[in-house]
Amino acid sequence: MANRSRRKIAEATISRLPMYLRILLELTESGVAGVSSEKIAEMGGINAAKVRKDLSYLGSYGTRGVGYEVSFLIFQIQRELGIDHEWPVVIVGAGNLGQALIGSGGFGRRSYPIVGLVDIDEAKVGSLIGSLRVGHIDELPALIASRKVAIGVVAVPGEAAQMVADRLISAGVTSILNFAPIPVSVPAGITVRQVDLACELQILSFHEQHKKKVVPWPQVLPKSVSA
Repeated sequence: MANRSRRKIAEATISRLPMYLRILLELTESGVAGVSSEKIAEMGGINAAKVRKDLSYLGSYGTRGVGYEVSFLIFQIQRELGIDHEWPVVIVGAGNLGQALIGSGGFGRRSYPIVGLVDIDEAKVGSLIGSLRVGHIDELPALIASRKVAIGVVAVPGEAAQMVADRLISAGVTSILNFAPIPVSVPAGITVRQVDLACELQILSFHEQHKKKVVPWPQVLPKSVSA
């Protein structure tokens, strides 16, 4: 079968596809079979024109007066995001954050089963967290090769983040989700997504600050000039 011929999807559109998928899954759980771009826009807090443009990248244009078929849009977005199959994940860091990520269960429910958890701390190695036994970081190459892991999660303090990223890449990981508070340097061909919790909180505080009543700047009238 010939490859699908489509425009290259814009990064901004890619960042919105997970939101569209969440909305569509909510709709299908409510028994909704068809949805308009206006409804998706309302639920997503964006404008309808942007929704239509984003979905056009997938080859979906909807039907006037009918809208989009929810189940088919879900299929298209899942296929585009690559979540029509599983992507095994390994987490490096068995501290509070690593344990919280495993305890949340969110990865497995979203096609990203956590298949390994490793740490450099001998005191943690061998302990059981959820259903996973903590391995040593030296086991990364064998774990990644045997479970065909492409995605690694960095859940360590900032000073250890670069070392962990280097070891993940050396072991064969090509995509990294970095929760450490500092960015990491990676070679070409490696994809990194930075999750900066402090930055996200600062953005929230910005919005909270601007929800307050804005006090206008005092109007300073120019002094009259005497003749």
